[in-house]
Amino acid sequence: MTMSDNKTVSTLDLSSTLEQAIAAALPAPRRTRQAQVRWGDRVVTIGGDAPVRVQSMTNTDTVDVIGTAIQVKELAIAGSELVRITVNTPEAAAAVPHIREQLDRMGIDTPLIGDFHYNGHRLLTDFPAMAQALSKYRINPGNVGKGDKRDRQFGQMIEAACRYDKVVRIGVNWGSLDAELLAQMMDENAARAEPWDAQQVMYRALIQSALSSADYARELGLNPDNIIISCKVSGVRDLIAVYRALSQRCDYALHLGLTEAGMGTKGTVASAAALAVLLQEGIGDTIRVSLTPQPGEARTQEVVVGLEILQSLGLRAFNPSVTACPGCGRTTSTTFQELTQQIDTFLRAQMPVWRAKYPGVEAMKVAVMGCIVNGPGESKHADIGISLPGTGEAPAAPVYIDGEKALTLRGENIAQEFQVLVENYIEKRFGGAAA
Repeated sequence: MTMSDNKTVSTLDLSSTLEQAIAAALPAPRRTRQAQVRWGDRVVTIGGDAPVRVQSMTNTDTVDVIGTAIQVKELAIAGSELVRITVNTPEAAAAVPHIREQLDRMGIDTPLIGDFHYNGHRLLTDFPAMAQALSKYRINPGNVGKGDKRDRQFGQMIEAACRYDKVVRIGVNWGSLDAELLAQMMDENAARAEPWDAQQVMYRALIQSALSSADYARELGLNPDNIIISCKVSGVRDLIAVYRALSQRCDYALHLGLTEAGMGTKGTVASAAALAVLLQEGIGDTIRVSLTPQPGEARTQEVVVGLEILQSLGLRAFNPSVTACPGCGRTTSTTFQELTQQIDTFLRAQMPVWRAKYPGVEAMKVAVMGCIVNGPGESKHADIGISLPGTGEAPAAPVYIDGEKALTLRGENIAQEFQVLVENYIEKRFGGAAA
């Protein structure tokens, strides 16, 4: 065999390896039932072949009808496809229909989820208008009563869901796990010849609580397609382990999210690390990033992070992506940083209008690069990109449109002129799609 033959064989082997690697990098298919969360003509599908959905939760006092409706609207505009509100008192329950009415008046048809603990059975029974105004109920089996009361009170909540044909999330949380179930499983584990460690028992208790509650809900007549399951923990590796096991034991749609993910960078990174692994494996049908807002930070930040996780994985497209270099010694000028921030903020602010006006614009790619090293190449790969001058270079910035150099911007108004070019590009490329 000649050296040329060796090269040919090696190339073929490499090609096969690459094909396998590329195939393995694609997210695994999801195989779950599909729930339909409805409000009026709006139907948000969860599970099956539906896209992974993003949801969030208000932190207002639900009794404050106007304040809660405004925050729901803000979360919906940011991209939250369902919004959960706390229903913890008779006053909060009485407020829910009015919140729904305010949202309908504002043209916000995002479904509302009622978050119930301890007294949900009474509230759903005593406030039928609230039970109907909500599109989905969240029930935590660990917080519905003890002893004989547990089944009865859980049953009352399921009966309401059946009566009004509502979707139910059976949401187990390791911070409020059924103490009696956990104690029983710990005793059973202690009697084993080779006991599992306590963490393994906790995992099993979470899953058993969720699935036994789902079985009971079905016995009471709840459509299995109307059941969504979650087993939320606060540790990344714990969440991955629990959901891998859970996904093997049921075909219900699964809600993903770390409980109490944390604040700022910690909460963002932990959520992304956990959710990315599971979503890549085809596990998870709807997500919530439970961020603690930093002082002065908008509640919508948790929605932004959720959208970015799905878009980064290539599962969905919500906003035009902006590629930008991190900066180095060649880019001591802050021009590219300012332009990147300006363009990214501009695109996000315009998206609520553009989604209707310019179908497909959410998949657009923009590049804002700081110098000539990687700038031209990255700009050519984007739909529209700019390569700004590095430190000490002439203020001349070539602009690339659809892979070709279109013009060069010069002078002090490069940022403003590039933004105009982006607007014109969107109008030209996507404007005809709405016609």
